[in-house]
Amino acid sequence: MDTANDAEIREQTTRRLEKAMGTFGTAALTRMEEQLPWFRRMPADQRSWIGLVAQAGIAAFVEWFKNNERTRPAIAGEVFGTAPRELLRAIKLQHTIDMVRVIIDVVETRLDELAAPGGEAQLREAILRYTRDVAFGAAQVYARAAETRAAWDARLEALVVNAVLQGEVDDGMHSWAAALGWTSKPVTVIAGFTPEDEEPEVTIDQMQLAARRARADVLAGVQGHRVIVIVGGDTDPMDAARPIAAKCGPGPVVVGPRVPDLYDSTLSAQAAVAGLRAAAGWPDAPRPVQATELLPERALDGDDEARRYLVDSVYNPMLAAGAPLLDTLTTYLEQGSSLEATARLLFVHPNTVRYRLRRVTELTGLAPTDGRNAFTLRIALVLGRFQSR
Repeated sequence: MDTANDAEIREQTTRRLEKAMGTFGTAALTRMEEQLPWFRRMPADQRSWIGLVAQAGIAAFVEWFKNNERTRPAIAGEVFGTAPRELLRAIKLQHTIDMVRVIIDVVETRLDELAAPGGEAQLREAILRYTRDVAFGAAQVYARAAETRAAWDARLEALVVNAVLQGEVDDGMHSWAAALGWTSKPVTVIAGFTPEDEEPEVTIDQMQLAARRARADVLAGVQGHRVIVIVGGDTDPMDAARPIAAKCGPGPVVVGPRVPDLYDSTLSAQAAVAGLRAAAGWPDAPRPVQATELLPERALDGDDEARRYLVDSVYNPMLAAGAPLLDTLTTYLEQGSSLEATARLLFVHPNTVRYRLRRVTELTGLAPTDGRNAFTLRIALVLGRFQSR
């Protein structure tokens, strides 16, 4: 508690501070112009706002000092509250610390002039206490701004993911993605399940961290127990999917086909989600698995896109190649993949069967001798016959 003499010295110092207060803001701006390169590069309106912030900080200090430092100064409201929110985005926390240091230097260079005789130590100690509170106040302001921005970004990210799933990929959605810093091409969508007993925010943070390590950009959203991840960049989709799959919960992780950009991302998302639904039909599927590897299960599950693909890209090329090719494949599959049995039933040499099966592989990319490919070919044959009815 101040003695009577200390109180008199404080009162005299306060009067000196109030008299000199008007010059502090100008002096601080001049010193910042000289010492801070980033300040010199700022537009005039932003420099003006910084001047007001500096002036508000000095005024708040004088008022606080005048009241015997009885309460902790309300730094956020009195000092940083004078600046528009846009200034927080233009000035980094380190810049704010630089500003505080300059203002302290300006005040300390005039300490002997500002303090009443015998009050130099009193004023110096008050400055140190106040600037400490300014530093903490600045950190709180930037932390709150970061939390607000993070919450807004999370909502925006969820909107982008939902728009992709709903097929509402327009210029408005692109603006949302651009606001999140998204510029990546091409694009792949990955679908999986969330980990049990984990908050959605934690799941998304973990996946974003995993994707950054894989040098990929991501937008992610959680919908119930399902997590959808949009991956952008030149990274191989399966390479990007593996670290993301490690952060998913139990169950399949399905990778949609790569598409040129965000405008086409709905195609990849629909394939990934359809694959996630149908993956139960292939319990031994790899994790992650490409949506194209789940075409037969997706077709059986009612996915029209998978059915069209199997007819257009698998059945129709074989049909165009001639009936003997279809007959050979059908017989081969019905005879349990036996070359000899197929040759006997068709009255051809086994080498002829081998040749025709190779042609099937060339036309469809699916080898009938592979068990998984044989299953896909069988489904394609059935769907193709349905179309020919």
